[in-house]
Amino acid sequence: MTLSTSAAPTGASADSLEHKQNPGQLNSVQLNIVTLINMERATETQSLNDAMYMMDNSIGGPGQGTNQLETVCKQGQVLNWIVRPIDMDKRLDGTWPPMPKINSIVFLDTEHGDEEDVAERKIFTELKIYGAPDRMRDKFTPVYYYWAGTVLSTAKPGLYRYRLVLELEQERSKEKLYLNTVQHPAIRVLGV
Repeated sequence: MTLSTSAAPTGASADSLEHKQNPGQLNSVQLNIVTLINMERATETQSLNDAMYMMDNSIGGPGQGTNQLETVCKQGQVLNWIVRPIDMDKRLDGTWPPMPKINSIVFLDTEHGDEEDVAERKIFTELKIYGAPDRMRDKFTPVYYYWAGTVLSTAKPGLYRYRLVLELEQERSKEKLYLNTVQHPAIRVLGV
């Protein structure tokens, strides 16, 4: 972006104005990472394989519609992980289908080659879990759980794999089932 000196406010140079404006503009858009869960298949097989489908609104990340999504983001950007079941409609008997919930997001140690170990270095600041769908369900209101976080402005550019830990309500027993992603999605952090 090039600014003419006539566009700069009095007392500000074009270079300092450009340097000040770009970082905020690059990080202003939040990214949504949406995960759809086939609850019946996941609880029956007690696995997220072939029961989880991820999409996002980043530009250029591979794996859309799979469980190996790669979300392209920038340092300082807010990420919203949204999880919901594929079947969300109220049933004829007046009940709602079971809901998935994000219990945790664990970034993995891809730097040292062992993707099952938890990363030692912090990659994002958690804004925690939001949502209470059972209390606010309404035929006009979409309901889902989400978890938000901000990629640290000091995070090194690169690929960071993570594991989603999901809590699934089981239809018949009403017990909670906790499942981890086995094939790990990732965020690709670009420098600002």
